[in-house]
Amino acid sequence: MALHALAIDTARSAAWLALLTLLFVPLERLFAERPQPVLRRQLAADLGYYALNSLGTVSLLSVLSGMLATLAWHGLPTVWRGWVDGLGLWPRVALTLAVSELGAYWGHRWSHEAPWLWRFHAVHHGAEEVDWLTASRGHPIDLIFTRLCGLTLICASGLVRPDAVAPNVALLLATVFSIAWGYFIHANLRWRFGWLESVIATPAFHRWHHTNDSWRDRNYASTLPVYDRLFGTFHLPVADMPSVYGIDAKLPPGFWRQLIEPLGFSGREKRASTPEGFSADSA
Repeated sequence: MALHALAIDTARSAAWLALLTLLFVPLERLFAERPQPVLRRQLAADLGYYALNSLGTVSLLSVLSGMLATLAWHGLPTVWRGWVDGLGLWPRVALTLAVSELGAYWGHRWSHEAPWLWRFHAVHHGAEEVDWLTASRGHPIDLIFTRLCGLTLICASGLVRPDAVAPNVALLLATVFSIAWGYFIHANLRWRFGWLESVIATPAFHRWHHTNDSWRDRNYASTLPVYDRLFGTFHLPVADMPSVYGIDAKLPPGFWRQLIEPLGFSGREKRASTPEGFSADSA
């Protein structure tokens, strides 16, 4: 039974990868923000992260979110649970996105500010050539922490009901949208969207998050830039684009070494400088 479920999940992940490739590779060839080859450096490692995170990491998060939902639901007031249950589908989807993004914003920001979290998040920022597949590039510990920050707020808000007979459609829709949008904002596209860029994250917005210059450690939101505006981390010039991506340190080239190294204490994953207001000794 377990092997059958694994086979289904593997086939589903492979189908999504094929669909994403067919969509983004031609778009990035036609509308590239900066020219770079399709078969770029670290492509093999990124495919490894895609396979690992779309199978094992997602499964573990499902188990953890179920435990969180059970703990939170029974501690919520009956009046609040009734109000949440009475929400329509689309208001519930919108609220789920907004609450999840708030938690994910702070989880993401802490991953930059706390050196012990940065050890794992540095794997994602180690990409010097950023494209759609960079979205899948992440150490499992980093992804679990950041997504749990969002899931914890969702569960604490009663937006996930553990005893529901039917699947939580609102959570499913919000999750699919967030994952799909993550691939889009990492895409190597020169498109700009005018005033919409103040409402929803775009490739230009997120490219400034991946910059490795004096403007780094900005734009933590993955869908709603309002949180960056609210907490003072928004940066999106009208015309300029980053000139360099990556981190000061060099990650090992291989997938397995990138997974293992953050578990050690070599220190090579740390930046030469730490975010303002945070010392390297504070971890």
